[in-house]
Amino acid sequence: MPPLYFSSNFCYNSFMKENERYKHLNTHLKNKFGERTLKICLDGHFSCPNRDGTLGKNGCIFCSGRGSGEHIRPATTITEQVQNYFTSYKAQRANKFIAYFQNFTNTYDTIENLKAKYDAALIDNRIVALAIATRPDCIDEKIVQLLKSYTNHYSVWVELGLQTANDETGKFLNRGYNSQQFTKAVKLLRKYQIDIVTHIMIGLPNEKFEDLKSTVDFINQHEIQGLKIHGTYVVKNTVLAQMYESGKYEPISLETYLKSLAYVLTHISPDIVIHRISGDAPKDLLIAPEWNVHKKWILNGLDKLMREENLWQGKYYST
Repeated sequence: MPPLYFSSNFCYNSFMKENERYKHLNTHLKNKFGERTLKICLDGHFSCPNRDGTLGKNGCIFCSGRGSGEHIRPATTITEQVQNYFTSYKAQRANKFIAYFQNFTNTYDTIENLKAKYDAALIDNRIVALAIATRPDCIDEKIVQLLKSYTNHYSVWVELGLQTANDETGKFLNRGYNSQQFTKAVKLLRKYQIDIVTHIMIGLPNEKFEDLKSTVDFINQHEIQGLKIHGTYVVKNTVLAQMYESGKYEPISLETYLKSLAYVLTHISPDIVIHRISGDAPKDLLIAPEWNVHKKWILNGLDKLMREENLWQGKYYST
């Protein structure tokens, strides 16, 4: 990591554009691969232990029946999804791509099946990275060794859902794992030098601002390379939707979300790449909050807030 450089009123590092207030993923990828690099979002036809009956059948209370990749409309096979991507207009926007296994738990299978599924995506020499979204309780040494085997030819990272460091909230969310399991997974992945992207959510039921602060502190205690920040939105056919409709849950306002985002960014390690600052709910499923569909409101609002208050990533970070 290059040293930090300071001016009289702003701090940035050499991986960050001078006009950026936090470490954007797009800038990081361009520095890493030399040019714009885009994700190919894939449905690997995985299940989840919180859906197949191993831990539960209904998933987390915020998760729809289509999983976290609600936007994906999968072809019959993984290979067809990649082929369809490369024949679409999307492939004209870049020369390098990331095979991103997004939907459900993408390490939840036998080693043989995992390898077959990952290999089925890596069919084009324009693919330079492999990204795997999963749960911390679905990581073991053999899985990590398999992932490590791809690092000879690809950049590899694993996305681990955390959502919150508060295990009582985790139980309420029906998450099915605790913070100790997260810590164990992080240590195992870093043992093999696999990068980790952590997911957190702002505005979860029953959480207060102190819970968000504790989650940020918890992440800073781990060797994490990337962060995805999501607001809590309500989609159809979920337990959270039932709570919302019965008046037991009210989403936070855009103003509160922006202030919470600014807190996370100013207190998180400046070394962590920010993969996203909001989650995109499909319009056909979204119930609330309405502002979630206006991504520019979030991006522009955060930029305005951080510039007006002279904030940047890691400004208040302390080890």
